[in-house]
Amino acid sequence: MQFSIITAAIFSALAAAENIVTFESKDSTSRQIVFTPTDGYEAVESVTVSGGGSVDVTIPKGWIGNWFSISEGASNTNGMLGEVAFQGWNGLTYFDVSAIVNSTDFDGVKEMWPASAQAPTSGCKTFPCDNAYYLPDDIQTKTTSETHLVCTLGSNGSYKRFVDEDVFPHDYVTGKHRI
Repeated sequence: MQFSIITAAIFSALAAAENIVTFESKDSTSRQIVFTPTDGYEAVESVTVSGGGSVDVTIPKGWIGNWFSISEGASNTNGMLGEVAFQGWNGLTYFDVSAIVNSTDFDGVKEMWPASAQAPTSGCKTFPCDNAYYLPDDIQTKTTSETHLVCTLGSNGSYKRFVDEDVFPHDYVTGKHRI
């Protein structure tokens, strides 16, 4: 009986877990984070991340979409994208850093990884690199069971990079994967 109560409590806590993205600025530039949901998904309000600061953003359950950053004083131009599908196929979180829209953004989104496990990592400190999407058919999407991701911003990103990580086709992060 006690095992059943503990198991139920654990599953209840997991089911109630929020989707969170922690944005960490790695330089002195303030940035606005602009979210774009996939059609049919809830809008997420833009937030500002102060230079050197961090901000946690709660994302709706099952949300699929992306974000980019606009540096203070810069024009509103799509840059490197952080892309995510929370509670995607098999209930997992799929994520990647994409340079498909604008591969010349060297100050925006840099890297993403699960907050607790800290692996796998998508993106890199310096672009171009081999750990981000450049073409629609690149296989770079990462997956985790976690619902809390970290996304670095700016020109002094972390040095996270793990080799031999599992990667998946882009369809997983866009919610278009079919069995």
